[in-house]
Amino acid sequence: MTTTGLLAHKVEGPRDGGTGEPLLLLNGGLMTYAAWQPLSTRLERHHRLILCDLRGQLLSPGDVPAELEGNLADLTALLDHLEIESTHVLGASYGGEIAVLLAALAPDRVRSLVAVTAADYADEQMRRVSDEWRALLAAATDEESRGRFHERLVDGVYSDGFRQRFGEQLAARRSQVAAMPESWWSGVRGIFEAVAPVDLRPHLGAVRAPTLVVVAAHDGMIPTERSLALAAAIPGAETRIHETSGHALVAEDPAWLAEVSLDFLARHALGPKGRAAADERSPA
Repeated sequence: MTTTGLLAHKVEGPRDGGTGEPLLLLNGGLMTYAAWQPLSTRLERHHRLILCDLRGQLLSPGDVPAELEGNLADLTALLDHLEIESTHVLGASYGGEIAVLLAALAPDRVRSLVAVTAADYADEQMRRVSDEWRALLAAATDEESRGRFHERLVDGVYSDGFRQRFGEQLAARRSQVAAMPESWWSGVRGIFEAVAPVDLRPHLGAVRAPTLVVVAAHDGMIPTERSLALAAAIPGAETRIHETSGHALVAEDPAWLAEVSLDFLARHALGPKGRAAADERSPA
């Protein structure tokens, strides 16, 4: 596996000269860190945001690690470079599962965890979906086949309601996706290979950071029961369910996701107000 240098990254906020606590955002598999923008503009009012592309995503060099755990050395190296001892972490999908592993295997680096549309393991239904996606990716070798991949992607990650409202905008992205560089397509193939056999269950009991698992009720990629099982297996984890969103919750309702994330993060801030708020909401 080739890993060259630090992950491509960007640090933003907090706004208005504040000294907000750090928050690491970990991308979904087909995201690059620019895709967080609808959410990050809300989060950076309160937090120092660390955005990055993981290996295989658009801006970072190197190959996708064959196992999700292979991303952890990159993330700890990035935190060391930024002189951040520990951080809150918010990850979506692929990034959410890597965030869980970071909390379990490098617990001193994670203050709190928000895992969005993530699963405890790939069950039979997820493996069937994964096989379909990998076959589509293997066949995506020219503009037309890559356009078909985009069309299937739209059907899989967005809810019916979102597709109805924003169908024209989503269709307009077909040519943009088809024109992505070969390095991006190779990275996406590697990410789907790495996530296909995922099984976080052996690690979930080791997560000690306060955790929020966010579930999309109309997720076409990850069955709701797998996200709920993830929450159930992490000691003390909270759950919030978005009742109308598909898998792409970051895009479908960034305002709602920002609100529930900021509420959770505020209750688990290191400052006295955060501790007091967390204590007030903890069971006796």
